[in-house]
Amino acid sequence: MSKGSVYKYRIAIVVLLFIIILEGVFIITTRPKRAPRVPAVIKGRIAIVIDDWGYNLNNLPIVEQIKYPLTAAVLPNLTYSRIISEELHKRGFQIILHLPLEPREKYRLERNTIMVSLDDITIRNIIEQDLSDIFYARGVSGHMGSRATEDPAIMETIFKDLKRRGLYFLDSVVSPKSICRDLARRAGLGFVKRDVFLDNKEDAVYIMGQLYKLRLQAKLKGYAVGIGHDRKTTLEVLKEAMPQIEKEGYKFVFVSDLVR
Repeated sequence: MSKGSVYKYRIAIVVLLFIIILEGVFIITTRPKRAPRVPAVIKGRIAIVIDDWGYNLNNLPIVEQIKYPLTAAVLPNLTYSRIISEELHKRGFQIILHLPLEPREKYRLERNTIMVSLDDITIRNIIEQDLSDIFYARGVSGHMGSRATEDPAIMETIFKDLKRRGLYFLDSVVSPKSICRDLARRAGLGFVKRDVFLDNKEDAVYIMGQLYKLRLQAKLKGYAVGIGHDRKTTLEVLKEAMPQIEKEGYKFVFVSDLVR
C-alpha cells in the first residue's frame, strides 16, 4: 500500500471515529429522562399482635408463611413458652411477655397471675421469673387484667419495674376504666394501646371486617394496633389479607415502632 493510500486510510478512520462519537453524544443528550421516583404515600402504619402463644406449637407452620412484621405476645410458665418464643424470634417476629393480670371475670387464672392483693416484692419476683421464661422480650402486654389495669398501686409497681428494664407496655384495653396511659406517661414508660380486637368471633368474615376497621383507624390517626390470638383461622386470614392491605398503601410495623 502506497504512502498516499495509508494516509487516506488513517483520515477515514479518524472521520469514522468522530462520527461515532457525535452519534453517541446525540443519543445520550436526546434520551428521554426517567421520571423521578415519587415515594409511595403511606396511608398509615399498622401493628398486628398475636396473643396467647405458649399452649402449643400447632400454628407455627402457618405463621411462618406470613412475611410481614408481627408481634407475638407469649404467656409464661406454659409447656411451650420458651420454645415458641425462640422459634418465633428466629422467624423475625418481635416477642413480648403476655403478663397474666387479675381480671374481674371468673376465668381460670394462669400460674403466677398478678393479683391486686400482692405486695411489691412478690410482683417484681413474678415479672423476673416470667421474663426468664420468655426469651427476647422487648415489651409487656397484659393477659386478662380488667381488675389490675384499674388499680393504680399495682400498675405503678409493674411500670416502675418495666421502666427499669427498658421495656414498653402495650395496654390491651380490656377495661374502659384502665388507668395505664396516664400512669405510663407519669412514669416515663414507653406505651401504646390496642385499637381493634380482630377475632372476638372465630370467623373469617368477621375478622376481615375487623381488619377493615383497623385500616380506618390507621388512616384516621396515622397508626393503629390490632390484637388477635394464636388461632388457625386468625392466622390464615392474616396470611391472605396482609399483602392486599399493603398494596392499599398501609405499612406493617412492630408494636415497638409505635411506642410513645
